[in-house]
Amino acid sequence: MAHLILLEPDRVLAETCSAACKTEGHSVVPCASALAAILAADQKRPDAVIVELQLIGHSGIEFLYEFRSYPEWQDIPLVIYSQVPPAEFASNWNLFKQQLGISHYLYKPQTTLRELLTTLDSILQPA
Repeated sequence: MAHLILLEPDRVLAETCSAACKTEGHSVVPCASALAAILAADQKRPDAVIVELQLIGHSGIEFLYEFRSYPEWQDIPLVIYSQVPPAEFASNWNLFKQQLGISHYLYKPQTTLRELLTTLDSILQPA
C-alpha cells in the first residue's frame, strides 16, 4: 500500500481518482492547491505525487519546482496527470525528466483511470 498525494483542483475528478486509488489499496490525500500538497507532504512523506498542471494561484510547474527544492523529496516519483496537452511541453520533456524528475506525463483526455493506476503500479514497484 502506497501513500499518494493527488494535486487536483477539480473536486469531482479528485474524488473519482482517489476512490480508484483506494480500491487498489493506496491511501490518498487529495489537495486542491499547491500549498495544500506541500503541507500534506510535510505531514506525511508520500510515495508518489500525481499533479495537474492547471492550478489556481500557483501553476503546476511552480509546484514542481518548489516540491523538488526540498532535498528529502528529491526521490519521490512525480506523475503529471493533466488537461494540458503534452505537445505543449515536448521541447521541455528532457528538462521535466532530468531536472524535475517527472516519471510520466499522462494526458487526461487520452488516459483511463486504469492506465493511471497501471502507471502508479509501475513506479511504486520496489527496485
